[in-house]
Amino acid sequence: MTRERLFTLEEVAQQLGVNVETVRRWARNGEIEVIDLGGRAGYRISESALDKFLRTRIKPIKDE
Repeated sequence: MTRERLFTLEEVAQQLGVNVETVRRWARNGEIEVIDLGGRAGYRISESALDKFLRTRIKPIKDE
């Protein structure tokens, strides 16, 4: 079994340059898959879930 890196919501927010509340909103809306570790451990986002989320957000920049 390959172990995958898990990120906290705060780590994802920092990597993407957004507020942690934005990451929480994405999670609540089902836009990004989270793992609930329960209690004080909170939520984690797997590396593959983050990659999948980012692939859905890729959009080409159109020349004006």
